[in-house]
Amino acid sequence: MTTEPIKLEDAVEFAENPEPRCPCVLLLDTSGSMRGEPIAALSEGLKAFKDDLTKDALASRRVELAVVTFDSDVKVVQDFVTVDQFEPPELAAQGQTFMGSAIHKALDMIQARKAKYRANAVAYYRPWVFMITDGEPQGEPDSIIQQASQRLKSDEANKRVAFFAVGVENANMSRLAELVVRAPVKLIGLNFVEMFVWLSRSMEKVAQSKTDEQVALPPPGWGTV
Repeated sequence: MTTEPIKLEDAVEFAENPEPRCPCVLLLDTSGSMRGEPIAALSEGLKAFKDDLTKDALASRRVELAVVTFDSDVKVVQDFVTVDQFEPPELAAQGQTFMGSAIHKALDMIQARKAKYRANAVAYYRPWVFMITDGEPQGEPDSIIQQASQRLKSDEANKRVAFFAVGVENANMSRLAELVVRAPVKLIGLNFVEMFVWLSRSMEKVAQSKTDEQVALPPPGWGTV
């Protein structure tokens, strides 16, 4: 396995903040059916997420956020940054739902980020991916979706990632459940703010724990399993 060379900016960043890192990829469905109220509520939720996490000094130094959107395209809207540098993006909805490609992208980013931590001798917690979708995969070859699902299940089994899926109003929950390991949570209404505050509090609990500790998460009052 090749080790990634240390880049100067990484060395400086990790020297200035040697805290263990807790990486989290927000995987956001921005397909056409999210138009209108859902995408507006999701954008508001992201702002609440930043505000809540910023209040926790330790989480601000340990949690790293990245944002990937998926519609007919998969875009890294924000690469990994600590919370103080995180700017909630303005989202727009259009196109189909390239969910399989998006899952691959999130897992690729986590793999690359962990290599960076290792190269700079920075400890890290099990990475999180938090996917929010209003539907099911659409517009991609089945093979991509199957491969993404198999890879995700293998990464979960080997504790390389903790992957959470949230389905909004009309999501196909049974299809989502086939793709992921943990039971997907159904969002009640447009409770995005409550959901992101829960995510923030959960990340804070993780950030305050030891890197190999099992953390009991608060129950998701914003959704149903």
